[in-house]
Amino acid sequence: MAITLSQPPNLYLGGRHYPSDQVPAVLRVIDPPMFYVTDRAPVLVGGNVTGYKNGRSDAMAFGTAQVQFGAASWTELVARTHVDGGGRISRLDVVSLSELVRFSSIPLPVERKTGQLRVVPQAAEGYVRHTKAFQSAIRSEIRRTGNARLLVFVHGVKNHFDEGLQTLANLWHFSGRGSIPVAFAWPAGNPGLLGYFRDREAGDFSVYHAKEFLRMLADIPEVEDIDIVAHSRGTSVMTQALRELIIYHRAQGKAPKLAMKTGTLILAAPDLDTGIVRQRLLSERFSEAFEQVNIYVNPNDSALRLSSFLTKSPRIGALKDGDFGPGVVAGLRKQELIHFVRVEGGTGSDSHSYFRDNPAVLSDIVLALRTRAFPGGTLRPLEEDADAIWRLQQNYPLDRLPDLEFDVPR
Repeated sequence: MAITLSQPPNLYLGGRHYPSDQVPAVLRVIDPPMFYVTDRAPVLVGGNVTGYKNGRSDAMAFGTAQVQFGAASWTELVARTHVDGGGRISRLDVVSLSELVRFSSIPLPVERKTGQLRVVPQAAEGYVRHTKAFQSAIRSEIRRTGNARLLVFVHGVKNHFDEGLQTLANLWHFSGRGSIPVAFAWPAGNPGLLGYFRDREAGDFSVYHAKEFLRMLADIPEVEDIDIVAHSRGTSVMTQALRELIIYHRAQGKAPKLAMKTGTLILAAPDLDTGIVRQRLLSERFSEAFEQVNIYVNPNDSALRLSSFLTKSPRIGALKDGDFGPGVVAGLRKQELIHFVRVEGGTGSDSHSYFRDNPAVLSDIVLALRTRAFPGGTLRPLEEDADAIWRLQQNYPLDRLPDLEFDVPR
């Protein structure tokens, strides 16, 4: 399926700031590998996996996909990274796919011994074997590229498998290719009038697999940081999995951030019930597990307005005055490093997909991932509104950035 490179971030217009000379030599290519983990049902042709559909699979799969950028060379692709909306935008094609590991179906068989349920040893050994194969592939990519940071992307509703890879390719390329890109693809894209509700249920189905995926990544000694970008209903899949891991590690007496190796969390247009966020995430001190949490909101988000109407509850991705009490947002920012960023100009078809289609929003996401900076400083010059929400203007970041030739050390 043919897909396109997003319009370049404002950040890179004028030929500045893209760190092409810092991209590892092996990644200065127009057909880089993207990794994926999915519990979508596979498409089989002659016994071979050729893709994934919107059905569910009890078995998680891990693999790699070759994504072809529509440029003749790396030099041409870098040039297009600086082209404005009137220029040629590169195509993206998923040209090949290889499933490397298929895990055992969940739940694993158990047996009762001395009053406890334990996984049958043979089944446990098989699952461990698959886990080690997955971790070995990630280790090999760390050695090959020198990148010890991972970038995980989780798509939203009405997305097909290739679309998750497309968005990941955009985010990864524009953020400077300084990480290993991994898409978590859950069984979204259900058709019909009730497709949204089927997708919501499919997201809940995927929480356990998402949790296992994150656990396996964090257990790789060579992995340093895991940055996560989630969109729309994918934010529910990921925050549920993260919350369960946080609770687990606290029960083990471990600091969640150190155990999970989590870095920056970005929730773009989150389709999350505002009340549930207060009760299940904020009450659990969820943000303690991250360097920072950035939540991009748009009161004019048409998809979240529909979601709010269907569920009879406000969505945090369309945050409005009164959704939190006086001083709460400012307190979340100061104490919990949770930053709300209000998007300006996101209307119509862009009102929900702005995180990858809006050059200003994409600029701020890139800056958050590259510099690790908090909003409002020199490296992320957002402006603060009276309600303590950061305002992201359409022409952001203007010419207010210093030279970003080198990423800021942590």
